[in-house]
Amino acid sequence: MGILDEKQLLITGVLNTSSIAYHIARVARDEGADTILTGFGRGLSITRRVASKLGGDVRVIELDAGDPASVNQAAVQVQESWSHLDGIVHAIGYAPPSCLDQPMLQAPWEDVATALHVSTFSLSELARAFRPLLAAAKGASIVGLDFDATVAWPGYNWMGVAKAGLESLSRYLARELGDSQIRVNLISAGPIRTIAAKSIEAFKMFQDNWGDRSPLGWDPEDAVPVARSVVALLSDFFPKTTGELIHVDGGYHAFGA
Repeated sequence: MGILDEKQLLITGVLNTSSIAYHIARVARDEGADTILTGFGRGLSITRRVASKLGGDVRVIELDAGDPASVNQAAVQVQESWSHLDGIVHAIGYAPPSCLDQPMLQAPWEDVATALHVSTFSLSELARAFRPLLAAAKGASIVGLDFDATVAWPGYNWMGVAKAGLESLSRYLARELGDSQIRVNLISAGPIRTIAAKSIEAFKMFQDNWGDRSPLGWDPEDAVPVARSVVALLSDFFPKTTGELIHVDGGYHAFGA
């Protein structure tokens, strides 16, 4: 018996076996969940290959978080298979190169708008499109991945702004979706060596030393602690927790020095 037995989950952001979303999917399946993964564009074939490592019955559908029509179509496809949806993992984020590592004031609005649309507004789009399916579960859970937006990180720049928006948005969504018994929470993870993290040159300044300041230690190669925390929030063990931001970072966030 797993804590997600008979749960039906939609998991976004599975890009390769090093991605946090992949480990979430693996742990969720180990705990009994049935999963559908999403990908889009050129990355869709990669997601399908990765899905095969999780088992032959893992379905992959296309979902472009920046395209409302694509999000709507994905909801239709899920509904063709399932009458309800117990949970969604929002593991979506992107910022153009000008928004990362470069001087903040040089990024054009068009690039900033892309970062905010994909990394922040997409959470609202998923909630909107899948709300009927989530409400039908009578106790569904949306869990998003965050990186602490209370401080300014080297090189994170406009993605940090997008994550600050994500944190605020999750609280407003928790307020709005509560009457449908849909919980909305975020996991603020410590740095994991994913493709996304590798695209931020300045991350190397603190990534390798994160464990030195974390009382519980931290391994940037190990996404399992984050995955297990997400799975716990997707389960029925947090039935009255919503609008919450939970740090899974070895304790780094709690100490100034």
